[in-house]
Amino acid sequence: MKDYLKNLRKLVGHMPILVCGASVIVENEKGEILLQLRTDNNCWGYPGGSVDINEVVEDAAKRELFEETGIVANHLELFGVFSGKELYYIYPHGDEISNVDVVYICKDYQGEARADLVESSDARFFPIDKLPDNISPPCVPALMKYKERGSAASRS
Repeated sequence: MKDYLKNLRKLVGHMPILVCGASVIVENEKGEILLQLRTDNNCWGYPGGSVDINEVVEDAAKRELFEETGIVANHLELFGVFSGKELYYIYPHGDEISNVDVVYICKDYQGEARADLVESSDARFFPIDKLPDNISPPCVPALMKYKERGSAASRS
């Protein structure tokens, strides 16, 4: 059921739908995080996407990470589940979603980050205190929590 969302959109058009997402915040050895410049809204965000029917969420996160950046996750750590009004989003083409995003952290990975040139036009690591201004709105809550976690860890 790989085309589940496309088929659903044929039935419901742009009206809001509930979507389960799986995303990954990749952290390199310098403590920087990987962001990609999305082609749909020209904003930066972490890799991720929709979970397919009957797909294990962690498998979806690994799949999306590889498809979008070429990085293979050796180990994922559950970071959090994000939902609610802050994750309601209207894409530039009009599709509306209420997203439940299961976000993982990955520090153990293989490969060099690259943009897939379909969903993203650039991919690079940023220091957590120097993130770009144009963050994709659905990514903001998890990135703010991640930033807070880093600040708390540095105070310990």
